[in-house]
Formats: sequence, C-alpha cells, structure tokens
Amino acid sequence: MGGPGATGGEGFVAWIEGIPCAGKTTLSRAVAERLRAAGRKVEVLDGDEMRKMFSPELGYSRKDREFHARRVSYVARMLARNGVGVLVAMITPYETSRQAARSTVGERFDEVWLKCPVEVCQQRDTKGIYQRSRTGGTKITGVDDPFEEPLAPELVVDTSRDPVATSAQRILDHLAARGF
Repeated sequence: MGGPGATGGEGFVAWIEGIPCAGKTTLSRAVAERLRAAGRKVEVLDGDEMRKMFSPELGYSRKDREFHARRVSYVARMLARNGVGVLVAMITPYETSRQAARSTVGERFDEVWLKCPVEVCQQRDTKGIYQRSRTGGTKITGVDDPFEEPLAPELVVDTSRDPVATSAQRILDHLAARGF
C-alpha cells in the first residue's frame, strides 16, 4: 500500500460508522494494523475514546452528538492533511453529522457503513449496553434512539456475514481502489 501518504504526502479519512457492536473499533484496528505493516502512517480515532478525552461534558442528545462529531472530524482533517490515514470508528447516527464531517475533511473522505442487524449486535454485546437498555438504564442507538441509515456511503460492509479478516480486507481493497 505505497503511494501518497506512505512516507508523508496526503492522508485520508475513512469514517467507519454503524450501530453499537457492529464492529467499528474492531475493524478499524484490524485495518490500521495492516496499513502500519505496509509502512503507512495511520491513526484510529475511536468515538468513545475521543468523547472521554475531548468531550466528557457532552451527553447523548442530538446536539451533543453532532458537536462531538464536528470535533472528531476536525481532528481527523488535521491528521489527514499531514499525511496520516485516519480511521474514525464512531456511531454517527445522523446524516447531518456525516455530511458535516465530509464537508470538513473534503475530497479525501470516505464513508464506510457497517451494516449489521441489531439482533447480531446484541449477541456481540461485550460492554453490556444492550442489557442496560432492556432494564431501562440507557438508550441504545438503533434500538430506542434513532440511527439514520446512510444515504450514500462509499462502501457498505455487512459485518454479520463475514469474519473480521474478510471485512477488513474489503475496506483495505476499497481504500486502495480510491487511491488512499
């Protein structure tokens, strides 16, 4: 995976979105590992980690989620313009947030939707968030809080069908085809 950005040059932002437990962080880390092995500068911006560090004061209202996405997209843009490949692993439930991120980053932006049925995500629930939702402890995006289906992602990956390695390779092949 040489070319621009391998030792500098232009970076990119792959915005990897989906409902909780769709595989955003897992796939972002798998893709990043392969890109690093190929000599590429890459960073994973995990939405949960970024929230803890940069937005702990924010809740989960639409306004707060959109503000958080703006912060993350700004950081992603700065990294990308300095030659870093950026994998953003973030729920991003609103189309307006995704379009704002696309606008902030510019032409080196790629939207990757991890499409996965909520039933499969519930089975994968390692953090217990779906269980807390059933007991009234929290609202879950895609269950009792909206997740707007992306209108025009560059890539759709059904993570309920394929293992992590296969899904990661699909993302890598897509990024390579886009020249990223």
